[in-house]
Amino acid sequence: METLEKISLYLNRVLISLGGILLVGMIILTCSNIFSRWVWTPVRGTFELMGFLGAMVAALALGQTQMNRGHIAVNVLINKFSYKTRRFLTVINSTICLSFFLLAAWQIVKLAETLRKTGEVTETLRIIYYPFIYAVALGCAVVAFVFFTELLRSLFSNKERL
Repeated sequence: METLEKISLYLNRVLISLGGILLVGMIILTCSNIFSRWVWTPVRGTFELMGFLGAMVAALALGQTQMNRGHIAVNVLINKFSYKTRRFLTVINSTICLSFFLLAAWQIVKLAETLRKTGEVTETLRIIYYPFIYAVALGCAVVAFVFFTELLRSLFSNKERL
């Protein structure tokens, strides 16, 4: 199980780094668009690129955020429960979330495949859609892997990280 956690940590570090690079790209694009609007004409396709990059940044950050427990959680009631009850609830939660993100990743891959086969491109810049869609699917798959490691930890470990 420790090996799975190391793999998960490595994958999420790579994805969060990539997401950070994309976020810097978004900042540069926004600043250059503002400047070029002021001086001459706006950067063509900024709206399209910001949408794609924003979706990728959010999806690539999901796993690391879950590992750091950075999502909103209401623990007022849960913290009052016994360790066994919290462990049971963590197993249920991890199972539901794992199932959801696996299903989401699968459906997003299906969408990307459809877009790849049809050759769908953006309206302004004529950029192909499917690589961005695959990146979102990758983010969902990695967060599913995080939930899988949390599920295994809840089932087979006595660590109190619930």
